[in-house]
Amino acid sequence: MTTADGWARAVRERVGLGRLLPLGGVGDGAWITERAARKVLLGAVSAVPGTRVEGLRIGPDGSGGELRPVVPPPPSALPPGPLRVTADFAAVADGPLPTTAGRLRAALAGAAHGLGLEVTEVDLRAVGLLEAHPVPGSGTAHGSGERGGHGGPGASDGTDRTSGTDGTGGTGGTGGTGGTGGAGGADGSDGSDGSDAPAAPRNPGAGQPAPTGAPAPAPAGEPAGSLADRAGAAALAVPGVSRLTSVLGRPAQVAEHHPTGAAASLPRPHVRVELAVRGDRCAAEVARRVRGAVADALPDHPTVAVLVTAVD
Repeated sequence: MTTADGWARAVRERVGLGRLLPLGGVGDGAWITERAARKVLLGAVSAVPGTRVEGLRIGPDGSGGELRPVVPPPPSALPPGPLRVTADFAAVADGPLPTTAGRLRAALAGAAHGLGLEVTEVDLRAVGLLEAHPVPGSGTAHGSGERGGHGGPGASDGTDRTSGTDGTGGTGGTGGTGGTGGAGGADGSDGSDGSDAPAAPRNPGAGQPAPTGAPAPAPAGEPAGSLADRAGAAALAVPGVSRLTSVLGRPAQVAEHHPTGAAASLPRPHVRVELAVRGDRCAAEVARRVRGAVADALPDHPTVAVLVTAVD
């Protein structure tokens, strides 16, 4: 493979990840790829009979409530703040569309809450009717598929939208996300989760100054490769971590950053870890534990950021 082919493949992989979404709150120092989160949410709505969801997106809710992260974020990651889930759906006309939309909304909000995403709005748009119930996990319907256009019985303008706090009435708790499988293909994504490899993360306290700029090269002292290996081993030992990944680079990357503030003149070591979490665990909680484990395992208690690239 040529260098150009390698660059093209890397670009396609990066674009396929979608946005890097804040996981948990401003003090959690964790993010999750939109592709990984979308797979979990689509897996949850696949259990709602007589529906097909597509075009699902997750992003800022537009309220302007974004905050500065307490640790250097991954490249181009969204800042911590409230999120909105948007999606189109088609449904079998065997009941009012607002009722069906309510079931979908509860499933999406519950799955988002189970991951640890701070979703405050779930916006749904009815775009068609199905003549038959979709085959579970297939993303398509039996028979001729859709009929009609936008809207349908029980929907005056084809749009259904509500907003709330922490999942807008979601049914999920802070434990598992419920059904991470069977979601691929409903929104055109391939559901892949990136390549595997070793990594690690953790959370030093939430009161430290916010970082600015990109991290500098690796710190002096112990070789960065050795520190990265220790970080990866510490992350893998945390319950709920299924494997380390290497979507944006090495599974664990060690660098330096220069905190802001009057007393923050010396650079601080910083570690970014990429990993996959188990589907029966809250991703945000696993990330918090990983941050603590990695910071405790390395000298000088570095700041740690976690990027969840897959939910297995």
